[in-house]
Amino acid sequence: MKISFDLDDLLIAGIKQFEHSQKCFTKIFKTELLRLGTIELFERLKAKGHKTCIYTTSLRSPFKIWLTFKIYGIVLDGIYNKNSHDKRIKEFGKTCSKYPPMFGIDIHVDDSEGVKMEAERNDFKVIIINENDTNWCDRVLAEINNYH
Repeated sequence: MKISFDLDDLLIAGIKQFEHSQKCFTKIFKTELLRLGTIELFERLKAKGHKTCIYTTSLRSPFKIWLTFKIYGIVLDGIYNKNSHDKRIKEFGKTCSKYPPMFGIDIHVDDSEGVKMEAERNDFKVIIINENDTNWCDRVLAEINNYH
């Protein structure tokens, strides 16, 4: 399966705060810090044969996103930002902030209740993670297994 993840307030702290991982190269390259557990989660998903990607409404460049994850040893199978979303969404006649099926994404992981409502209206699968969920990685894996 192809699984996408939001960035802000899910994998990268913003308004919502949570523990993060730090690598020595994050300061050198001025990349953002990933939420604690992200590396292990992505490794476990890859080991199960899943593809992982980022789907964000951010205007960060795909290169900046790629570099952030590469520093942590994570190789992404796709990066979709607001620009790529805006270019394609009209083809599907949708007005939502995210529509994972247009990128071949089976499940999207996000922190936004608004995205959950869009998923219900537009018939796509989403897993919503709370900032205080310390078992968020296990929950993502369990819910992905339920979709199989």
